[in-house]
Amino acid sequence: MAMKTNIKIKWLGHSAVQLVSPGGKIILIDPFLSQNPSTPENEKKQEKADFILLTHGHEDHVGDTLEIAKNTGAKVVSMVELSGLLKQDGLAEDQAVEMNKGGTLDLGEFTVTMTNANHSSSFGGRYAGEPAGLMIAFKDDITVYHAGDTNIMPDFELYAHLYDPEVVFLPIGDYYTMGVMEASLAAEMLGSAYFIPIHYGTFPVLTGSPEEFKKVVETESDSKVVIAKAGEWVKL
Repeated sequence: MAMKTNIKIKWLGHSAVQLVSPGGKIILIDPFLSQNPSTPENEKKQEKADFILLTHGHEDHVGDTLEIAKNTGAKVVSMVELSGLLKQDGLAEDQAVEMNKGGTLDLGEFTVTMTNANHSSSFGGRYAGEPAGLMIAFKDDITVYHAGDTNIMPDFELYAHLYDPEVVFLPIGDYYTMGVMEASLAAEMLGSAYFIPIHYGTFPVLTGSPEEFKKVVETESDSKVVIAKAGEWVKL
């Protein structure tokens, strides 16, 4: 049975995601696009954005943030140290929104809570604070969790209890993040209705199989795995 939601969701390849709120606000998460081999050509340049949300500072996540922000006037939400680096590199002061883990930011139609992630973070060779996940709760609608780059961690059970996200983006690629085995257990811990695998196949080392992830999760739980196609709206 399809989930009832007015949120539009599009995977743009790798860890890049576009969400559109019921009121038409365009949210980009980790917009690594122009240099992303898994992003379709027609999505590599984003002409409209209201908010850019970043999980951490690595180039395959910050991606085109500065250019998109300059061209659209979008607010850029990120870890406090990363926000400082982005401002050093040209992000306008009034577009930079810094926060930290455990904090919740009200952006009108939705809130963003910054969660933990088990990874690392740097930007242009500079320390960019700690990595994070993003819990995006739309008012009177669903909660979407973008886990960022992470290994498996016990925090997932806590997040299931605290935030109960309906849709979760989980990295499965292995090598730099958890692979299928760890991601499948993370899905069990979260117990969400839908999981969308990300951070796989972009580069040869990211060998995690979305088909294997789907088989394991759907065999061992009632959760559904949606293998999204880059550039197309996700059907839940």
